[in-house]
Amino acid sequence: MRTHEIFRKAGTRGLAAAAMALVLPLAGLARQANHRIDTEASAARLGEKVRHELVMLPFYSVFDNLEFQIQGVDTVVLSGQVMRPTLRSDAENVVKRLEGVAKVVNNIEVLPLSSMDDSIRLRTYRAIYTKTGLDRYALQAVPPIHIIVRNGHVTLVGVVAREADSRLAEIAAKGVSGAFSVTNDLRIEKV
Repeated sequence: MRTHEIFRKAGTRGLAAAAMALVLPLAGLARQANHRIDTEASAARLGEKVRHELVMLPFYSVFDNLEFQIQGVDTVVLSGQVMRPTLRSDAENVVKRLEGVAKVVNNIEVLPLSSMDDSIRLRTYRAIYTKTGLDRYALQAVPPIHIIVRNGHVTLVGVVAREADSRLAEIAAKGVSGAFSVTNDLRIEKV
């Protein structure tokens, strides 16, 4: 039955009831849409707070990779790799204290101790951050190219401005002696 047929059959008494029958479902949809938008905005604000706290950790370096996801509205899932076990627990502790966080799931991996890995880290750092074109990234407060070394295998993570910078970092890392493999997981900055 079409809307105008409903109104004609309803007469004046039923007109208000017919109008309400059409309006109420629309109001419910509007409330759901507003709730979804509020939830997304709240998660985005929480994400900014979490990111800020993680990059401000005192021992966070280019040899660590901290990542997170917001699940629901109040659960933060931490992941990544760190060299120090204390950085793993520090990351969890600062995120737990944030307003709006009810639960923290800590999936951060502590990398194994290895003098060979330490040597590869240092040589890879020098190869990347002294490379013309990439040296400008070393000047940033938190250099964006992170070098993760696990059992001689190098993974580059972070964000660079251009695809060419990503390729240049990969080439520099592949030139480091002693590294078994190089995985380039660098993302390109969205403009």
